Amino acid sequence: MSERQVVRRRSRSLLVRVIAVLVLFAIWWLAASARIWPPAILPGPGQVWHQLLSTSDSANGQGGYAGSTLVERLGVSLRRVGYGCVYGIVIGVVLGLAMGLIPVVRAVTEPAVTFLRALPPLAYLSLLVIWFGIDEEPKVYLLMVAAFPPVAVAAAAAVSGVNRQYVEAAQALGASRFEVIRGVILPASAPEIITGVRLAVGIAYSSVVAAETVNGADGIGGMVLNAQRYNQTAVVILGLFVIGVTGLVIDSLIVAAQRALSPWRGLV
Repeated sequence: MSERQVVRRRSRSLLVRVIAVLVLFAIWWLAASARIWPPAILPGPGQVWHQLLSTSDSANGQGGYAGSTLVERLGVSLRRVGYGCVYGIVIGVVLGLAMGLIPVVRAVTEPAVTFLRALPPLAYLSLLVIWFGIDEEPKVYLLMVAAFPPVAVAAAAAVSGVNRQYVEAAQALGASRFEVIRGVILPASAPEIITGVRLAVGIAYSSVVAAETVNGADGIGGMVLNAQRYNQTAVVILGLFVIGVTGLVIDSLIVAAQRALSPWRGLV
């Protein structure tokens, strides 16, 4: 596939996505305008837009929303997600490489990793609060625990799937074990590992609302939970939109990094 064809394909894909979003917004606006449900159940796009402007204005008499603007809240939540993901990804990559390279490590750790991967974040949030209190630690640790299993599983599978002929060829040329890992195994495993990172970031970001149920009122998830208590549906929808849009941006950045780090996978 030529570069021009790739550009055309991406342009068509982007156009289809834009049209799909516009159609969904049109359906939403029509449903809200028809008053099939009361505004307390389904506010229209105009009400959500009004809340966006109001919660972004620090001079609106409420300091944005309950003392913090939307941007400030988003920054707090992104900081928590960032710390949790960095810790989880580092642990996941190191553990996954060890699982893929050393069978004994895989036999010992795989059941625990699978067990953690099956647990929803809320299942161990209470335990983290008992252990670490109600400050930042349980939130970051929850996101870390949510993030590292997908990376570990992806890294282990990627390492196990590396073509043995590449490894044997490097060893035949005199490469040490460390050089084989650095020059052969890691580059060959990078696309799958980054796919695991995408999954991990998505899981961690989707868990931020759960993480902020404990003393997390200053985050975007705390805003959603607080608005839910007072039936402020437009604020809830706004928070979900903010989480979703920023999640898409983060995922797009990871995909761009994946293309840059593994260009041999083709332009798609």
